[in-house]
Amino acid sequence: MELNTIKPAEGAKHAKRRVGRGIGSGLGKTAGRGHKGQKSRAGGYHKVGFEGGQMPLQRRLPKRGFKSHLLQFTGEVTLTDLAGLDATEVDLLALKQAGLVGEMIRKVKVVNTGALTKAVNLKNILATAGAKAAIEAAGGSVA
Repeated sequence: MELNTIKPAEGAKHAKRRVGRGIGSGLGKTAGRGHKGQKSRAGGYHKVGFEGGQMPLQRRLPKRGFKSHLLQFTGEVTLTDLAGLDATEVDLLALKQAGLVGEMIRKVKVVNTGALTKAVNLKNILATAGAKAAIEAAGGSVA
Protein backbone atom coordinates (compact mmCIF):
# COMPACT_ATOMS: atom_id res chain seq x y z
CA MET A 1 0.00 0.00 0.00
CA GLU A 2 1.26 3.47 -0.89
CA LEU A 3 -0.01 6.93 0.00
CA ASN A 4 -1.22 7.61 -3.54
CA THR A 5 -3.39 4.47 -3.54
CA ILE A 6 -5.30 5.07 -0.30
CA LYS A 7 -9.06 5.42 -0.83
CA PRO A 8 -11.96 5.86 1.62
CA ALA A 9 -14.09 2.81 2.51
CA GLU A 10 -16.83 1.79 0.11
CA GLY A 11 -19.96 3.87 0.78
CA ALA A 12 -18.20 6.33 3.08
CA LYS A 13 -18.31 9.12 0.48
CA HIS A 14 -21.30 10.09 -1.61
CA ALA A 15 -22.15 13.06 -3.82
CA LYS A 16 -24.34 15.67 -2.16
CA ARG A 17 -27.83 16.16 -3.55
CA ARG A 18 -27.84 18.61 -6.48
CA VAL A 19 -30.98 20.72 -6.24
CA GLY A 20 -32.40 23.35 -8.55
CA ARG A 21 -31.31 21.60 -11.78
CA GLY A 22 -34.56 21.39 -13.72
CA ILE A 23 -37.93 19.64 -13.65
CA GLY A 24 -36.58 16.16 -14.45
CA SER A 25 -34.46 16.00 -11.30
CA GLY A 26 -37.51 16.16 -9.06
CA LEU A 27 -35.90 19.01 -7.10
CA GLY A 28 -36.01 21.84 -9.63
CA LYS A 29 -37.53 25.32 -9.35
CA THR A 30 -37.90 25.85 -5.57
CA ALA A 31 -35.36 23.08 -4.77
CA GLY A 32 -37.40 21.57 -1.95
CA ARG A 33 -37.77 24.88 -0.08
CA GLY A 34 -41.45 25.50 -0.78
CA HIS A 35 -42.76 28.88 -1.91
CA LYS A 36 -41.59 32.27 -0.60
CA GLY A 37 -41.01 33.16 3.04
CA GLN A 38 -37.93 33.57 5.16
CA LYS A 39 -36.90 29.90 5.08
CA SER A 40 -36.94 29.81 1.28
CA ARG A 41 -34.35 32.56 0.93
CA ALA A 42 -30.56 32.27 1.02
CA GLY A 43 -29.05 33.37 4.33
CA GLY A 44 -32.42 34.00 5.95
CA TYR A 45 -33.23 32.38 9.27
CA HIS A 46 -34.18 33.47 12.78
CA LYS A 47 -31.84 33.61 15.75
CA VAL A 48 -32.04 31.13 18.61
CA GLY A 49 -34.97 31.88 20.91
CA PHE A 50 -36.77 34.09 18.35
CA GLU A 51 -40.55 33.57 18.52
CA GLY A 52 -41.73 35.59 15.53
CA GLY A 53 -41.79 38.92 17.36
CA GLN A 54 -43.61 37.60 20.44
CA MET A 55 -41.69 38.31 23.65
CA PRO A 56 -39.33 35.30 23.96
CA LEU A 57 -39.62 32.91 26.87
CA GLN A 58 -36.23 33.86 28.34
CA ARG A 59 -37.44 37.49 28.54
CA ARG A 60 -40.94 36.66 29.84
CA LEU A 61 -39.58 34.82 32.88
CA PRO A 62 -38.16 36.80 35.82
CA LYS A 63 -34.45 36.96 36.50
CA ARG A 64 -33.57 34.89 39.51
CA GLY A 65 -30.56 34.05 41.65
CA PHE A 66 -27.04 35.33 42.02
CA LYS A 67 -23.66 33.60 42.16
CA SER A 68 -20.90 35.49 43.88
CA HIS A 69 -17.59 35.82 42.06
CA LEU A 70 -15.85 35.65 45.42
CA LEU A 71 -16.77 31.95 45.75
CA GLN A 72 -13.88 31.02 43.49
CA PHE A 73 -11.49 32.23 46.21
CA THR A 74 -13.15 30.24 49.02
CA GLY A 75 -12.04 26.69 49.85
CA GLU A 76 -13.51 23.83 51.86
CA VAL A 77 -11.66 21.28 54.00
CA THR A 78 -13.13 18.26 55.82
CA LEU A 79 -12.27 16.87 59.23
CA THR A 80 -10.85 13.79 57.47
CA ASP A 81 -8.44 16.06 55.55
CA LEU A 82 -7.31 17.66 58.83
CA ALA A 83 -6.77 14.23 60.39
CA GLY A 84 -4.45 13.33 57.50
CA LEU A 85 -2.20 16.37 58.09
CA ASP A 86 1.00 15.97 60.09
CA ALA A 87 0.94 19.51 61.53
CA THR A 88 -0.86 20.44 64.75
CA GLU A 89 -0.88 24.16 63.83
CA VAL A 90 -2.96 24.54 60.67
CA ASP A 91 -3.19 27.76 58.67
CA LEU A 92 -3.87 28.65 55.04
CA LEU A 93 -0.23 28.20 54.00
CA ALA A 94 -0.07 24.71 55.52
CA LEU A 95 -3.22 23.67 53.65
CA LYS A 96 -1.82 25.01 50.36
CA GLN A 97 1.48 23.18 50.85
CA ALA A 98 -0.39 19.95 51.63
CA GLY A 99 -2.38 20.39 48.38
CA LEU A 100 -5.76 20.44 50.11
CA VAL A 101 -6.70 23.84 48.66
CA GLY A 102 -5.70 25.61 45.47
CA GLU A 103 -3.16 28.42 45.16
CA MET A 104 -5.87 31.03 44.44
CA ILE A 105 -7.81 30.32 47.65
CA ARG A 106 -7.95 33.16 50.18
CA LYS A 107 -10.47 31.87 52.76
CA VAL A 108 -10.96 28.31 54.01
CA LYS A 109 -13.80 26.76 56.00
CA VAL A 110 -13.71 23.40 57.78
CA VAL A 111 -16.87 21.30 57.33
CA ASN A 112 -18.08 18.49 59.58
CA THR A 113 -17.41 15.49 57.32
CA GLY A 114 -15.54 12.49 58.67
CA ALA A 115 -13.91 12.18 62.07
CA LEU A 116 -11.03 13.85 63.87
CA THR A 117 -9.09 12.09 66.65
CA LYS A 118 -6.00 14.24 67.14
CA ALA A 119 -5.80 17.81 68.48
CA VAL A 120 -5.52 20.45 65.76
CA ASN A 121 -5.21 24.22 66.27
CA LEU A 122 -6.69 26.31 63.46
CA LYS A 123 -5.30 29.79 62.74
CA ASN A 124 -7.36 32.22 60.62
CA ILE A 125 -9.55 29.38 59.34
CA LEU A 126 -13.33 29.31 59.74
CA ALA A 127 -15.28 26.24 60.82
CA THR A 128 -18.93 25.25 60.84
CA ALA A 129 -20.62 24.79 64.23
CA GLY A 130 -20.46 20.98 63.98
CA ALA A 131 -16.81 21.02 62.86
CA LYS A 132 -15.87 23.42 65.68
CA ALA A 133 -17.50 21.10 68.24
CA ALA A 134 -15.65 18.08 66.80
CA ILE A 135 -12.28 19.91 66.83
CA GLU A 136 -12.73 21.08 70.43
CA ALA A 137 -13.87 17.57 71.49
CA ALA A 138 -10.59 16.21 70.06
CA GLY A 139 -8.63 18.72 72.16
CA GLY A 140 -7.99 21.32 69.46
CA SER A 141 -8.99 24.94 69.07
CA VAL A 142 -10.39 27.30 66.46
CA ALA A 143 -8.92 30.82 66.46
